[in-house]
Parts: sequence; structure tokens; C-alpha cells
Amino acid sequence: MYSFRSLGHYLKHTDLYLLIVALCCSVYGGILVYSATYSMDSNRYIITQLVSVLIGIVAFVVVSLFDLEELSRYWKVFFVINILFQMLLFTPLGYSEGGNNSWLRFGSVGIQPGEVGKVIFIFTFAAHLAQEFDRMNHWRTLIGLALHLLIVIGSVIIPSSDVGVGLSYVFIFIIMLFGAGLSMKWFAGGTIIAVASIPFIWQVISGFRLDRILVLFDPTINENVAWQTEKSKVAIGAGQIFGSGFLNGSQMQHSNFPGKHTDFIFSVAGEEFGLVGCIIVLALLCLLILRLFYVSYTANSTFSALMIIGIAGMFLSQTFENILMCIGMFPVVGITLPLFSYGGSSVITMYIALGIAAGVRMREKPNWLK
Repeated sequence: MYSFRSLGHYLKHTDLYLLIVALCCSVYGGILVYSATYSMDSNRYIITQLVSVLIGIVAFVVVSLFDLEELSRYWKVFFVINILFQMLLFTPLGYSEGGNNSWLRFGSVGIQPGEVGKVIFIFTFAAHLAQEFDRMNHWRTLIGLALHLLIVIGSVIIPSSDVGVGLSYVFIFIIMLFGAGLSMKWFAGGTIIAVASIPFIWQVISGFRLDRILVLFDPTINENVAWQTEKSKVAIGAGQIFGSGFLNGSQMQHSNFPGKHTDFIFSVAGEEFGLVGCIIVLALLCLLILRLFYVSYTANSTFSALMIIGIAGMFLSQTFENILMCIGMFPVVGITLPLFSYGGSSVITMYIALGIAAGVRMREKPNWLK
């Protein structure tokens, strides 16, 4: 565990860049959440968001003090813990919200295991990858790594039916394999298998899940399913360059738009702050992601580097999934925009992930010692 003599000593050695950019995202996100929920005549959402950010900052500091390198040898234990954690959704603690049974309720506090589980998965998969690093391109190794992903995804999707969160795990998995140096021939083979399996998957998908894909090409196939995306596109288009102004978005302020403070927070930025507001969102998240890749590049060990690549992959995949969803280029799958969308589990998880990265940065050796 990292020890520091004072707050000043900690601030001198931690990665303030990550923390400052994350706080900028949270401040901007808080403004958007307040605007999105203004018409609901309730301060509950913004208060919850602010409390979540404060808890997240504390979590950032606490997590950064621990050296996860020492715990990486016990990754199999954490792997089992993650699966059991997801299975709690089958107990009376699990409850449905937004059509998915993806929440645990502890009194007035709700936790989304699929969100928290991403960080645990990144930790366990990074340790697994580091353990098999020298045998990375052997087919037996790849089977073991694929089973790691499939077991975790199964434990996430089966109890919750939340395919959107499951997709995030897949993207993180791919980015971490790429960062670990997996041969491109395996990626090419995986792409061929994925494309060849589309007809079989198409036969399995049905109902509103299939319609969510089809309406991207023809909204008239199911206007009820397409309504949310079409509304989002109208809102972003209406904002033009500088937006309609804070609390002045006609689509977001004067309609019952579901998910405007969660999955479609980017649409609020587009309508009220225009193209400029959207660019600021993208710029802040890009700065954060680029910093994470830099931290992974300077990390002391293979495990630490892979873990931070996974965290960067989590931010990267969720950012693009969410934004593409808002502009009608990706199905509506319930993915939050990191640090911007409303949601305690998501916000705290992101700060924990950034705290892990800060901890790796704090333990980086000077160049002359490498």
C-alpha cells in the first residue's frame, strides 16, 4: 500500500491530470443532468449525482493507494467473486428498471453489478493475460482467454438480460488483446467467424431487440422503438452551432423523453449547447482516454499496462457506443456516457477505474531506474 505523509504529498505524487479532467467532466455532466431533470420538478437527481461524484473522488484516492500488482496472483478468486456478485440479481435483492433486471437494491441505494463488474473483469483479465503473455498466440491460450470472457458475460447477461452492458465487456476484451500484442491473423480469423455467424444470430434475435437494429435503416418498421432515437437526432440537430441555451431545449425540456438524463445526456449537450457543447464533451473524454493510454505506456509491469489499457478501452468503447446511439448509428442498448450520464454506479465505477490508473502512475519508476 502506498503511504503518504500529507494531502500535499499525495497531490504531488498522484496523477492530478486524470483527476482534474475527470472533475471537469463531472461539472459539465452535472450541468447537463440538472438541465435534463429540470422539468421533473425534483432535485433528487442532481443531488444523487453530486453525492456520487464526492464518493467517487474519495474512492479515487483510496484505490490509488493500493498496489493491485500484489493482488494479481489471486485473480481467480476475484473472478469467482465477480460471477457470484452478478448472480445476486437472482436473489430478492435484484430488481428491474428500464426493462432489465440489472439492479441490486439495498434500502434506498441501488447498485448495478454489471457496471461494477467491468473493473473487476479488467483486473482479472489483465492478470490472466499477463500470466499467459509469452504464450499469447497459442490456440490453447486463446481458448482459455475466450472462456474467461464468455463466463463473465454469461454471468452478466443471463440474470439481467442487459445486452448493452455485455457488449462493453466484448469491446474491452478486444482492446486488451490488441494492447497485449495478439497477432493480427487471430483478429482476422475472429472477424471472419463473427461475420459468418450473423445469419445464425439473426435467427435468434427477435422482438424489440431485432427492431432496435432494423429501425437504424428504416424508422417506420417500428415507430415506437425508433421514437427515442429520432427524438435524439432532432434535439442534436436543433442545437446547430451554439445551441438553444441552458434550460431552453424544446425537445428535452418540454417532452417526456425517457433516458434524457442517462443514456441520452449527449443529446442534451447537443440541443442546449450545440456543436460547441458536443465538441467539449468529446475533447474532455479524448483527453482522459489519451492520458490513460500514456499511463499504460509508462507502467512498470505488463499486468499494470494491460489493466490500464482495459480501463482506457472501457472509456473508449462506452464513449463511442453512447454517442453513436444518440445520433442513430448504433442500436439503443442502454450505455451511459462516462462521467456525464446520471447514475451513481456508473460515476463511482469510473472514478475507481481512474484511481487504479493514478495508483499505477504513482508507482512508476524514474527513467534512470528502468
